[in-house]
Amino acid sequence: MRVARELDLAILERLAKPATVVSDNGTELTSMAILRWSRDRDVEWHYIALGKPQQNGFIESFNARLRDECLNETLFTTLGHARQVLADWRHDYNHFRPHSSLGNRTPAEMGAGSIGKPGWGLTPNPVVAITPKHGHQTGRRLYS
Repeated sequence: MRVARELDLAILERLAKPATVVSDNGTELTSMAILRWSRDRDVEWHYIALGKPQQNGFIESFNARLRDECLNETLFTTLGHARQVLADWRHDYNHFRPHSSLGNRTPAEMGAGSIGKPGWGLTPNPVVAITPKHGHQTGRRLYS
């Protein structure tokens, strides 16, 4: 249910819902709560094949970048400190870093051009980093 709440927050933030969510088969993403969320919001859910992380290469790349640039470089002293560092990293990633997969635009620039449009944009793989808020775990990358 926590993942579903975070997905709802992402939809509110973006003013649009994704056409499809691609994820691995983690228990937090195969629960009845997620299946119900997907059905109730008419959002397709695609699970990658077991043992095939390359089928979701964008999130694997993102996770590696987050690990290398933030998690491995920071000694978190409190939960609040971790939340702030992750929020700062997320803001930098989404607002100041152009991505070649987005036509050298930032995810925020890409999102601004797709507000209210189905599928979250014009490119096949817009990447928007979603990090935990309020200590909740989140799901994987959303894309059309």
